[in-house]
Amino acid sequence: MNILVVPDSFKECLDAFAVAEAISRGLHRGAKEPPQILCRPMADGGEGLSRVILQARGGTTTSLKVTGPMGTPVPSSLSLVESGKTAVIEMAGAAGLALVPLQERNPLKATTRGVGELIRAALDLEVRRIIVGLGGSATNDGGAGMAQALGISLRDAGGKELAWGGGELERLHTIDLSRKDSRLSDVEIIGACDVTNVLCGSGGASHVYGPQKGASPEVAERLDQALHHFGSLVLAQTGKDVLTLSGGGAAGGLGAGLAAFADAHLRPGIDLVFEAYGDMEEQASKADLIISGEGSLDGQTLFGKVVAGVALLAKRHEKPLVVLAGRIKGDLAPLYESGVTAVFPIAPEPMSPADAITSASTYLEQSAENLARFAECLLGSSANV
Repeated sequence: MNILVVPDSFKECLDAFAVAEAISRGLHRGAKEPPQILCRPMADGGEGLSRVILQARGGTTTSLKVTGPMGTPVPSSLSLVESGKTAVIEMAGAAGLALVPLQERNPLKATTRGVGELIRAALDLEVRRIIVGLGGSATNDGGAGMAQALGISLRDAGGKELAWGGGELERLHTIDLSRKDSRLSDVEIIGACDVTNVLCGSGGASHVYGPQKGASPEVAERLDQALHHFGSLVLAQTGKDVLTLSGGGAAGGLGAGLAAFADAHLRPGIDLVFEAYGDMEEQASKADLIISGEGSLDGQTLFGKVVAGVALLAKRHEKPLVVLAGRIKGDLAPLYESGVTAVFPIAPEPMSPADAITSASTYLEQSAENLARFAECLLGSSANV
């Protein structure tokens, strides 16, 4: 069998590389004849994007400290590829949910300032392109903190600079671009999205993702109104409509902020990863079976996530696609219509989230072993290699 393994990470558990390795071990253990396995770890704009692009293109990583989501310094990094011409930044590494203990999460106060500091560091390195991974955020400030770090002034009606956090956007009155870092006009900036949500409304950043960042329903509504006010002022004072922008709600509205203040283009992160590898179409065409993996499959999976991109790839080449999932929620019919052949949960029995996280690698191996046995039976051990 010729098998293409293209998983996402299992959040708070295994990165995409560890997931691919576990699946590969299980496949080798289950197949009677050694399969030809090509592992291509994936990312969709969230955690792991930098490492995946580095794996695909080669490059270096620079470490630095930036302002974290709750205002204290955090260690972060940016990656350089294409001979230093392109910088890859993960907003999760400067303003990510994983940087904030559960009891301290507060999207009313969390800031994207550190993301702006990473962009500024990339500009100091004289890059020509900056890719910003939009995923895993602790913030809901529309990229306001990022904008302030890049010289943009956001003031209230009294002329006072806004403090950090999404709650402050309620008081926004004036957007002053006069001291914006002029170097931004000399670089191409791409926001790598893992979702297609717009900025506001029932499907916007606050209501969909605010709860996981610590927002109660009342706080989520307040944040949604604040972002709508922010988007309206952006349109009135800059002429840019970020309220209807697909992906504008990514990373607590950072997608909208990047488009408004850095002229960024928003693209699915999975498309950028495919481009970085360069030969995904060729590898899919040669595969007898494609296997992906996702920590959780739910209603958001088809909105820019890894499995959505891989499903389209498999469908183009009429290849079977199996997804191994840590958790499944909701109706799977849309996944099957998109190009997924089958979905298998890896947990062998009901268990606590803590136990599932601890044993995820083992369960992935076991599921992949069973899949190899079954696939070999269906495809035949003499399948083309």
